[in-house]
Amino acid sequence: METARLRLRRFGPADASALAAYRSDPEVSRYQSWEPPVSLAEAGRLAVTLSAGDARAPGWFQYAVERRDVPGLIGDVGVCRSEDGRQAELGFTFAPEFQGRGYASEAVGRVVEFLLVEEGLHRVSAGCDGRNARSARLLERVGFRREGHLVRSTWMKGEWTDDVLFGLLAEEFRARAVPGASPAR
Repeated sequence: METARLRLRRFGPADASALAAYRSDPEVSRYQSWEPPVSLAEAGRLAVTLSAGDARAPGWFQYAVERRDVPGLIGDVGVCRSEDGRQAELGFTFAPEFQGRGYASEAVGRVVEFLLVEEGLHRVSAGCDGRNARSARLLERVGFRREGHLVRSTWMKGEWTDDVLFGLLAEEFRARAVPGASPAR
């Protein structure tokens, strides 16, 4: 998949170094399930595992995200398709030097369009740590609505954290779409 500035593709072994770097950043991993640092060897094994996934099968698939003008991993968008293939959950992680430039919104928006319009899914959901205001704003920017706030519902990294839940139906996404405004593919 492509947008005006980005390419979303399958992971490959060459992504290991960048993957290790951003997954090792304490600010990037703060709201994620893994603990930093992530070694180059561990990232290499993960990149190989991610490269073998099936984007249309039930379960998780991670899209590697790179700029079209300068190849190289800048982040990833994960999609977890439901068993019945009608819904999906998503998540995203971007290297700090590529945050705040609209890349994550562009990539997430493209994945949402792919799932709801091109693939015909009924619904896409996402969740984030209640303290992760930047991710919550990103989800709202691309059209998600807040559906719930679970107070101290997840034990992560030695503390109870809140979860904020988001959802977007296909008909809501289509109603928001402006003709001709779809990102370049």
